[in-house]
Amino acid sequence: MLILTSPEEMTQWRKNLGDTGISVGFVPTMGFLHEGHASLIRTSTRENSHTVVSIFVNPTQFTNSEDFEKYPQDKDGDSSLLRALNVDVLYSPSPSAVYPEGFNTSISAGHIATKFEGESRPGHFDGVATVVVKLLNTVNPNNAYFGKKDRQQLAVIQQVVRDLNLSINIVGQDTVRDHDGVALSSRNSRLTEKQRQAAVALPQALRAMISAFHAGETSSAQLIALGLQVLASEPLCNVDYVVIVDPITMEEIEFPITASVICIAATFGTIRLIDNTELSNLV
Repeated sequence: MLILTSPEEMTQWRKNLGDTGISVGFVPTMGFLHEGHASLIRTSTRENSHTVVSIFVNPTQFTNSEDFEKYPQDKDGDSSLLRALNVDVLYSPSPSAVYPEGFNTSISAGHIATKFEGESRPGHFDGVATVVVKLLNTVNPNNAYFGKKDRQQLAVIQQVVRDLNLSINIVGQDTVRDHDGVALSSRNSRLTEKQRQAAVALPQALRAMISAFHAGETSSAQLIALGLQVLASEPLCNVDYVVIVDPITMEEIEFPITASVICIAATFGTIRLIDNTELSNLV
């Protein structure tokens, strides 16, 4: 596995590779890799001749400096996993390499980035959009893979790629879950044992809403009320929002269809977790 640390090195590697008979898959991450990341990487290595994984903890998408400083890291473990998964290139630039002195550009995704996660974390998605476009321009992949767990982030990235006419296929992949249904997340490592047990309320709420929908309930308001009831039964769960949205626009829907997405955000102590699923899925 080749390890590159500067945009110039990454760009040169891609240029040397050429395009004839070549397909490059890209999985951007912030490190502390888990099975969710591994699943994305396996898909990329299966579908492409070459796979690049980036590890970059992006400071501009954190609205709380403490969250940035406490973001978990495991460089040795990450490197071992990537080698085992036959990744061709690990791109791991420093913040100063991505944002050199004088850097002063930001990409705004507009209205889609101001609600839900964007409302509680102002500027978060501008940071995400900016760094993702920089990474895509540097790696120049054919396909880029993102988990659906961060559903609003996926929608933002899809919109930015669409609006800026970037010739890259964005692939969203289903959330990978633990044995009890809790979505895998780097944040889970910061939960206490009791908080981790309580986090099962999120997939339980999703299941209850999906079951009611398939039993004939067609009102978002009624489905959301049911989800809130399930979450309220867990004392350690402090709900931020439960919504049902269109997966492309993230607009709330009054009467959902199977393609509609339930999104939940809640805090357990000081740790904020998100989860989502299409109404067509079983969690």
